[in-house]
Amino acid sequence: MKTLERERLRLSRKKRIKLKVQKQKNRPRLTIFRSSKHIYAQIVDDKDGKTLVSSSSLVKGFKEQMKNGGNLTAAALVGALIGEKAVARGIKEVYCDRNGFHYTGRVKALADAVREKGIKF
Repeated sequence: MKTLERERLRLSRKKRIKLKVQKQKNRPRLTIFRSSKHIYAQIVDDKDGKTLVSSSSLVKGFKEQMKNGGNLTAAALVGALIGEKAVARGIKEVYCDRNGFHYTGRVKALADAVREKGIKF
């Protein structure tokens, strides 16, 4: 029962965030999703509806360096990977869509790693 309530609250936060994100159409959106075992991130251009860059704890470059994808160091590594790819594509500024998750722990670690690569939020 608690799990259903927690998911309902996350989805209501997601709706609230989505309203703010939709106003920011002039820059791409960094979408973050976390599950208990993995973390996923992608940069999406909402004008064209295309994914520009994506990375997760399931990609080949990540699996060579770490085995577990559900901890802080894994999130920081995924953030560094997506930051490098974004810089290579010429993306300098994004809007962070945390998908209703609280901005702590793995979500914050991923965002900080992306910022270290030179991407501005």
